[in-house]
Amino acid sequence: MILVGNAVISDDIKDQFFVCDLEKCKGACCVEGDAGAPLEDEETKIIEEIYPIVKDYITQEGRDAIAAQGTWVIDKEGDKGTPTIGENRECAYALYDEKGILKCGIEQAYLDGKIAYKKPISCHLYPIRVKKYDGFEALNYDRWDICSAACVLGTKLGVPVYKFLKDALIRKFGEDWYSELVEEIEAGNSQDQIEIKG
Repeated sequence: MILVGNAVISDDIKDQFFVCDLEKCKGACCVEGDAGAPLEDEETKIIEEIYPIVKDYITQEGRDAIAAQGTWVIDKEGDKGTPTIGENRECAYALYDEKGILKCGIEQAYLDGKIAYKKPISCHLYPIRVKKYDGFEALNYDRWDICSAACVLGTKLGVPVYKFLKDALIRKFGEDWYSELVEEIEAGNSQDQIEIKG
């Protein structure tokens, strides 16, 4: 494990390689799983505010799901997240491009300069998952077979998870934090065991 600020980072984040390969996976992380994208408290307010713009970027099915469920929901675990279209289907904010690849309607609005919010930080950080505990956060690499092509491409290109997710990690924790993470990794600093009390 690596310690940076109040974050405990799994060694997998420095040791594993990863680069999204959308041509292969078709954006499967936007549809697989039993819930939508996890949202932080402040993100629910942001999504409520930007939805009048974002709705023009998503499908009618997505708009119908949001009309029925709201711009965000409470999932089975009691956590906040994005609504989905029906059971075990795509995120309500997802859309298919001309190649059949799932993309984020929120991100498309951002790329068009219509909004300043890129997309949920949980999506931006994937395959890192962040779990909050009292006084610290745990960052773990989420292994999922739908991302096998990303592991292959990352290995081929020699890009570790923490470098692939540089922008997302800086967005979440800041430039100074990321610089310290890189320093810790390059110095080979790692703790064998950290007791996590939840």
